[in-house]
Amino acid sequence: MKKSIYIISGLAIFTTILFFLLPNREIILISFVVAILSTSYFLILTFLRSKYGFGRFKRRTSYSIMILSLIFIVLPFIVGVIAFSLYPPSISSFFYGTSMAGFTLTLFYDLLNIPLALHHKRQDEEINKRVLTSYPLITIIVPAYNEEKCIEKTIETLLEVDYPNKEIIVVDDGSVDRTYEIASRYIKMGLKVLHRENGGKWAALNYGLFFSKGEIIVVVDADSLVSRVALREIAKRFQDPNILGLAGNVKVLNRNNFLTRCQALEYVTDINIAKRAFAVMGSTMVVPGCLGAFRREALLGTGSFDPDTVTEDFDATLKVLKVGGVVQTSSYASAYTEAPESLRDLYRQRLRWYRGTFQSLLKHRNIITTPIFDFLSFIGYPYILLSLIFIPICGIIALISGIIASLTGWLINFTQILLLFIFMEFMFSLLAIQLDDEDIKLALYSPLFVIGYRHLRDVIKLKSLFDVLLKREIRWTKVRRIGRAYEIIKYSKTA
Repeated sequence: MKKSIYIISGLAIFTTILFFLLPNREIILISFVVAILSTSYFLILTFLRSKYGFGRFKRRTSYSIMILSLIFIVLPFIVGVIAFSLYPPSISSFFYGTSMAGFTLTLFYDLLNIPLALHHKRQDEEINKRVLTSYPLITIIVPAYNEEKCIEKTIETLLEVDYPNKEIIVVDDGSVDRTYEIASRYIKMGLKVLHRENGGKWAALNYGLFFSKGEIIVVVDADSLVSRVALREIAKRFQDPNILGLAGNVKVLNRNNFLTRCQALEYVTDINIAKRAFAVMGSTMVVPGCLGAFRREALLGTGSFDPDTVTEDFDATLKVLKVGGVVQTSSYASAYTEAPESLRDLYRQRLRWYRGTFQSLLKHRNIITTPIFDFLSFIGYPYILLSLIFIPICGIIALISGIIASLTGWLINFTQILLLFIFMEFMFSLLAIQLDDEDIKLALYSPLFVIGYRHLRDVIKLKSLFDVLLKREIRWTKVRRIGRAYEIIKYSKTA
């Protein structure tokens, strides 16, 4: 953890000299104060929840907490309005306002997630040292549709997983390639292979669940490779009877081009850091389909997997959280997935991710309209709305207005602010990489999370939002499989 201390110290030292590099030091100070206040509020909520729980709060108190949460989330945008008002109305002042709002949001995000992620790392290390005293039956369900390029290696890694009491079920969801044929070769090794007409991933998962026997249900995508210790780490977590769901640590394996390396860094920073932070609150927001686990009783008790979204994993997680279940994250239960290698495939994948997320948020909107769902109402739902709607809008506006402003006399200011964001993203990436024992070279791609790759994701997010709001027909968008990711596992110490 020493490297983490150094990284955080470097970030803190750098941010203190902002007063001497940027104009209007007063607005920088206001940004710091707002970010610290917002962070403190949510950290206090986290402490209160872990110590006392929110279930005892009266309805009026719940509404008050919800309103306060929304106010603290909106505060960074008020900072932007203040910054805008410092100059005569123009494109340049508009850029400065959106930049200061983005700066405040970034500070808030880092100040909230970093201490929680560090705390989770310590917790995870302690749990990792535990010795299993019992081995509950774990059923692994692998839904597969036209996965002939990937299914063989996925099955082989599952057979090699070091756990004595496991059941593996592959559900062929009406594939028209050799998926069923390849999977059937492993029946003699104890594998169950089921075939059904094509009905979608949710239907394949429910079909496998019907034939399963395990107390713990683990879902693994057909393009994922699971580390040898993954099931042991899952079983350790489920020794706590309060835990109903567990998210695995998903990493990108095929880091063979520019785009896949950006995604590898994204998984480490944007996805895994947030999961660690939410895990401290016992409310990891998404149990991923690449590697995720639920108690059987939790899945059955919430109606299993539903057909009305294209992200059945997020929907199922929300349902478990809404009934008061604890959903955790394990850093040591790892899976390695094949990331899209072309812009077209990345677009199709993210379109499904974000559309499905908005579908699920719309489906479960009573979380925010009737704030009785504990953490989900007070922090989780507002946080997701912020990251999926408001931050993308702010980022795109800041980029466009910044480019225009730089052409009208604000080039130096634009460059200063851009370098500031790049440095902060670089330091944050170093911290996330160190926490995840990842390849330090990935940090070289962090500037693209300030300008470039980030804005590509933001555009897809906003398009997905409009698709859902306009009730356009949404279908599963399948990504082309390469099969190249399964030659060797290079990036895991535990695989």
